[in-house]
Amino acid sequence: MRMDDDKRIVITGMGVVSPLGNSIPEVWSALLNGESGVSSVADQLGPKYVSTIAGTVKSFDPVALFGRRDAGRMARFTQFAVAAARAAVADAGLSTAGYAPDRMSAIIGVGLGGLECLHEASITVHTRGPNKVSPFGLPALIPNMAAGQVSIEVGACGPSYCVASACASSAHALGDSMELLRRGAVDVAVAGGAEACINALAFACFGQMRMLSTRNDAPTAASRPFEKSRDGIVLGEGGAVLILERYGAAKARGAQIYAELAGCGRSADSHHPVRPHPEGKGAAAAMTLALADAQVPVEDLGYVNAHGTSAGESDLAETLALKRLLGARAQDVWVSSTKSMTGHMLGASGAFEAIVTALTLKHGAVPPTINLDEPDPRCDLDYVPHVARELSHRVAVSNSFGFGGQNAALVFKSV
Repeated sequence: MRMDDDKRIVITGMGVVSPLGNSIPEVWSALLNGESGVSSVADQLGPKYVSTIAGTVKSFDPVALFGRRDAGRMARFTQFAVAAARAAVADAGLSTAGYAPDRMSAIIGVGLGGLECLHEASITVHTRGPNKVSPFGLPALIPNMAAGQVSIEVGACGPSYCVASACASSAHALGDSMELLRRGAVDVAVAGGAEACINALAFACFGQMRMLSTRNDAPTAASRPFEKSRDGIVLGEGGAVLILERYGAAKARGAQIYAELAGCGRSADSHHPVRPHPEGKGAAAAMTLALADAQVPVEDLGYVNAHGTSAGESDLAETLALKRLLGARAQDVWVSSTKSMTGHMLGASGAFEAIVTALTLKHGAVPPTINLDEPDPRCDLDYVPHVARELSHRVAVSNSFGFGGQNAALVFKSV
């Protein structure tokens, strides 16, 4: 059964700030060519850190984008969100679309927020005293400020809030936005995620959890999802924003359409604060629910943009989840992890990978999983190693799983 046009939600605009570039053409080219955005950040951290590599945003000048005063009042994650939103709005041609401000939402997923602001303020309190802390420090660091500043940037007066579900944050933000549109609460949604955690505090915390890759001498080879020798995640940063509209309205105004956001599935592992369910039960449930929401049979699924973090337990659990979902078709569906090229962008990853998945359907090409030289024998699906492939399927899923066992899966369809 096909959904009515006023229930079908499509993507009409995209904006990115990422380790692979700050425009859609630049990022898409890098992904198809298997390029890595991971590099050394040892000069920012010093010698005491177990991991000194990250997927960092390059060529980003917030003063040029926002002016010195406004740039100084935004934490880096918010700068990324606003820059990505500005690009997405321009890409969608929203300035001439005629949508009323109170019918526009701005929902941005964030995992950690302004961690560098918190770190700097804490140092200031202890070294210079409380009266030396910036009055702009608190509003800069709180995670919901990305959504707040994006709403100001785009003039959205409808629902505006932050979703914080760790690495599933921006996938949940897209799901929430889709449902607002479906039930007629808004006419256009600005949705995405942002994160900026390339700082000493984040590296100290993740390092003490023994979650980070220590391939410091080979940064571009460090993120190795599903690979036998993977040794942990590589932190990344960035922002990604999508413009969502109802299909009928988008078509009527002649908007470009990248793909349809057709379904969202949510679940909880109810297992452990930071470890996934060992059998992938929660992840499989999220994908099953997403396909049901999209009214798409599992037999139609051709590609999965995996959560694929390069962490041992996580990659294995996702593999088992996919086998649970796909059954006999598990070897036929292509799976790839673009975190092999960007690192793990945490709260921004779901939105960034949603963009990647939509572009995969739009252009009929699957980005590869790089650094997959010798697969873990327990991870035995087709992860599209090293080289991009042409895709003829019309349905794809993007997975995002967060600490706390909070899972989100998004279904996309060609239009």
